[in-house]
Amino acid sequence: VGELQSALYHIPNSIYTICYILYNIWLWRFYMFDRLRSEVKVIKEKDPAMRSTIEVFFCYPGFYAILFHRISHYLWNHSLKFLARVLSTFSRFLTGIEIHPGAQFGDRVFIDHGMGIVVGETAIVGDDVLIYQGVVLGGTTTQKTKRHPTIEKGVIIGSGAKIMGNITIGEYSKIGTGAVVLKDVPPESTCVGVPGRIVRSKHKRHVVDLDHNKLPDPVASAIKTLEKQIEDNEKLIQILLDKNGICVSEDKTDEKDAD
Repeated sequence: VGELQSALYHIPNSIYTICYILYNIWLWRFYMFDRLRSEVKVIKEKDPAMRSTIEVFFCYPGFYAILFHRISHYLWNHSLKFLARVLSTFSRFLTGIEIHPGAQFGDRVFIDHGMGIVVGETAIVGDDVLIYQGVVLGGTTTQKTKRHPTIEKGVIIGSGAKIMGNITIGEYSKIGTGAVVLKDVPPESTCVGVPGRIVRSKHKRHVVDLDHNKLPDPVASAIKTLEKQIEDNEKLIQILLDKNGICVSEDKTDEKDAD
């Protein structure tokens, strides 16, 4: 009897919550249309393959993943967490993109291709962020705290990049393809490699740059520097040998003959 009374007591609260949500949807219908227009506009700006608006509604899973997340996040924040998880799971089945309802997304976020993307519960994604397929915004602890990354405004995350833990990716930074980022990235920087290495490259203008093949490679630069130093050292050694009248090649020949 006590359990039945408790269930009956919670029914009016649930009905009130559902009515409140429907009322807000009715009030925000014009705002929702503006949001849809902005989502379509950002896809036009950041995807040169887009040829018409109708393609967005039929051929862009990232567009639907964002829409489903807006709804599931709203439900999550209004104590309908189970329904929010069900909706996010349906969105993953439909689009191949898994976004936890608790994650916070800003305006004009564009997910290009999107297959395999995973965004954790406490992740924060700012405005005008561009995310490619295979990206993971993951956590590094089992404690119920802020354990996922914060992506600030204008960041570009290349395909397959893994950003782990409660770290911050600064505004207008670039994360290279396949990078594994475990530390904070300053604003307007580039992070590449495994683990991620930071290369500062501040720009005066914040424009969308899709030339991922032109990202700097600090490892390759270090190897080239070492090669140049070795080459310079070999030249200096040869100069010293010539001054002292020592011929290394003849000595090597004599050793071979002796053998």
